[in-house]
Amino acid sequence: MAEKSLGYVELEWECPNCHSRNPGTARTCASCGAPQPKDVAFQQAAEEQIIADPAKIAAAQAGPDIHCAYCGARNPATAKTCKQCGSALAEGAARASGKVLGGLHDTPAPEVKCPSCGTMNPGAALKCSKCGARLIAPQETPPSPPAGPAARHLGLIIAAVVLGLIGVIALVMVLGSRTTESVGQVSDVTWRRAIAIQALVPVTRETWRDEVPDGADMGQCTRRVRSVQDQPAPDSREVCGTPYVIDTGTGYGQVKQDCKYEIYDDWCSYQAMAWAAAPPLVLEGADLNPRWPDAALAQNQRAGSRSENYAVVFRANDKTYTYTPRRLEEFLRYARGSRWKLATSALGGVNVTGPAQ
Repeated sequence: MAEKSLGYVELEWECPNCHSRNPGTARTCASCGAPQPKDVAFQQAAEEQIIADPAKIAAAQAGPDIHCAYCGARNPATAKTCKQCGSALAEGAARASGKVLGGLHDTPAPEVKCPSCGTMNPGAALKCSKCGARLIAPQETPPSPPAGPAARHLGLIIAAVVLGLIGVIALVMVLGSRTTESVGQVSDVTWRRAIAIQALVPVTRETWRDEVPDGADMGQCTRRVRSVQDQPAPDSREVCGTPYVIDTGTGYGQVKQDCKYEIYDDWCSYQAMAWAAAPPLVLEGADLNPRWPDAALAQNQRAGSRSENYAVVFRANDKTYTYTPRRLEEFLRYARGSRWKLATSALGGVNVTGPAQ
């Protein structure tokens, strides 16, 4: 995904002594005069606007500020000696940078109440418009209280439902595994044999223009996204995500946006001859002489796969059970009136264990 730079915005930092908000470029707190600690984190302003001042842009692009190894004072990345104590900055520590602070605040922020006089001020203001007092950063919302009795009651209900389902499944498995021995007599037999048929018919399909088969009749075409890539290309559309702010370590934040490029092409319908499913040939019977249907095919038809199904109906203890043999050789054993040992379950399942004496 392509990364696009939209410019720079001014950040803020909160004084750990008085909680006043200060511009990101300020080295000391404007309210209490305390120096900015080197571990203080830059934050986004309540409202952000892209900077147009060339000097500020150059400062934002200079690289992370450096904190003096001797006195801790903050210096620009371009400085060679500390402006406070004069020490060389070769051993100084550069501020951390590259952290994503959040989405760009490009909409009006809620008003802020002055802690001194109570006057409401614009959300982006750093000091009160009436009394001049510094405005403090909003405090974090306390965590939500633990779940009450209602939540615990809901959890018990869910647990009870799950246990009930487990019990039902266990009961079904037990009933399915219990069998009763009995003797059943064959009362009916049925069979079905089928041959799948395919016919060569005109079909309408869709694909990209360059993939339409030769000789096909072209239909309507529409423009669609065929692929997505990171770089611009002819016949592409730029799609970008929400702008976000990255800490540059200078008191300014770089505004970036992740973009991708949708490549369009012609998606077309066309008509061509193709093999498609036709009604199958089916033959059924109620005897022990299964046969395949006569595969008399037209010129534009071809035979496909074959399938066969067999069923035997037993009468035992005034009940009827249907058994499905898997092979023809087994099906041919069950002549009408013959008697067989059956193992039946409470759920209606049946299995043949052998001929009855």
